[in-house]
Amino acid sequence: MKKIINWGILSTANIGTKKVIPAIQNSYNSKVLAICSRNLSQATSVAKLLDIERAYGSYSEILEDKDIDAIYIPLPNQMHVEWAIKCLKAGKHVLCEKPIGVSSEEAKSLLNASTKFPQLKIMEAFMYRFHPQWIKTKELIESGAIGGLRSIHSFFSYYNADPANIRNKKEYGGGAMMDIGCYCVSLSRFLFAEEPISVVGNVENDPIMQIDRLSSGMLNFSRGTATFTCSTQLSPYQRVQILGTTGRIEIELPFNTLPEKETKINLINQAGSEVLTFEAVDQYTI
Repeated sequence: MKKIINWGILSTANIGTKKVIPAIQNSYNSKVLAICSRNLSQATSVAKLLDIERAYGSYSEILEDKDIDAIYIPLPNQMHVEWAIKCLKAGKHVLCEKPIGVSSEEAKSLLNASTKFPQLKIMEAFMYRFHPQWIKTKELIESGAIGGLRSIHSFFSYYNADPANIRNKKEYGGGAMMDIGCYCVSLSRFLFAEEPISVVGNVENDPIMQIDRLSSGMLNFSRGTATFTCSTQLSPYQRVQILGTTGRIEIELPFNTLPEKETKINLINQAGSEVLTFEAVDQYTI
């Protein structure tokens, strides 16, 4: 594998310009070579601001750049699968923002398309899984530090009732489940290391915007259950509780960790109570 991976960024979305591009630029083995927008002046402006060598005025044009190895896709949710497949066809590895698609049918179509390109990597950008606190949590569970894993409770919320915000547009795959509930589902599958046997949920839609603003779910696994609540119209909060037969783990800042601040998890089991602290890291860079 080559020492430096050249990245192309598909759009000038905030998550890319504020979080992912700076993170890539801070890594030892990657370079952001190009960025594109449907507005060339916008792409050029962002490229200049972030010291990116090349700017393109269309999504298709950046895929034709033979120097680009991988594409990061922070497009609106409903465009993820379409452009992920186009990237694969162009011979590019793909890192796609979550959610990977807006329906199970979309996700399956991408999975089927990806099998035609076994030499290429494609991944949904759940950055939290790479944070040391989550790697340690997984190790603790697998080592039996809390006995047998039986129950996971997660909560993720913020307040945003702006109709103009893309997260509140139904036609763009907006709503709480797609934006933040996907983390709660992802971590449950990650920790139980299997797919749920059955799922039940309750959804409250915004009467005007028609996106889900308060959603709760229960995922039943062979070894236990995972419950969660997510909301785009509640006080900002996030927390994860993981309970086993002989202990539990609490993750205080499970998802939106700050690159300049340390994090900690609480381990309580038969041996007592312990606070595990982790140095500040940029989970996007990792």
